[in-house]
Amino acid sequence: MSDVIRRGGSSRAGAHCVPRPVMAYGGRGNPAAPESRSAMVASHVGLARSLARRFANRGETLDDLVQVAMIGLLKAVDRFDPERGVQFSTYATSTITGELKRHFRDHRWGLHVTRSMQERYLRVRDATDELATQLGRSPTIPEIASAAQVTDEEVLEAQEVGAAFHLASLDQPTGPDDADGARQVGRLDPALDAAEARAALAPAMAKLGDRERQIIKLRFEDELTQSQIAERIGISQMHVSRLLAASLRRIREDLSAG
Repeated sequence: MSDVIRRGGSSRAGAHCVPRPVMAYGGRGNPAAPESRSAMVASHVGLARSLARRFANRGETLDDLVQVAMIGLLKAVDRFDPERGVQFSTYATSTITGELKRHFRDHRWGLHVTRSMQERYLRVRDATDELATQLGRSPTIPEIASAAQVTDEEVLEAQEVGAAFHLASLDQPTGPDDADGARQVGRLDPALDAAEARAALAPAMAKLGDRERQIIKLRFEDELTQSQIAERIGISQMHVSRLLAASLRRIREDLSAG
């Protein structure tokens, strides 16, 4: 095999020229020096970075993708067997790409999705991207289904599942004022205090008569004046005033006792 490297020719072990770092390392099970392994990795860092860039703009930083690609490269170096007659660059490309796809499949889902649904979503997404490039337009559902070898319904289901893959961060700006989602989600509801007050008053209100509850509702929820309440229920304003004062006193007593 050393003659293969020197002449750039071929041998019976494989009709391809094996790069010198690969020969020095020797592949799987070869107790070569650590520097030989490092040389193999260093000579293919460019390949790992190139493959990582193919997966950019999918919600991960390029640095993170390069790290994943480098893990795939290390696996390729450790598992490669030159006696199989396959070029290392071909084997490494397949291994690194697989590592990147597994990373997205296993670590980028915001909600729990079954493995089969994850794989179907990735297949539909890849088919959509390829068709858009080929056709120069957004592909139709039947076109995607044909390319991904799934049904139209499965395409639609995969597209819905994709929402679990792209959950928005709470730190992501949500408007022109750059207010982040966390501040908007955490903003106090102005009706919260009123809801809590109604819950606290419910037991005391239940002890009042129907007319007393009606008067309190008209006064404090509908914000009618005492004269408007009197006209509404057909009694004098003085009577409304007395009933309202008595009802509020009973409510305060119940709250104090509680």
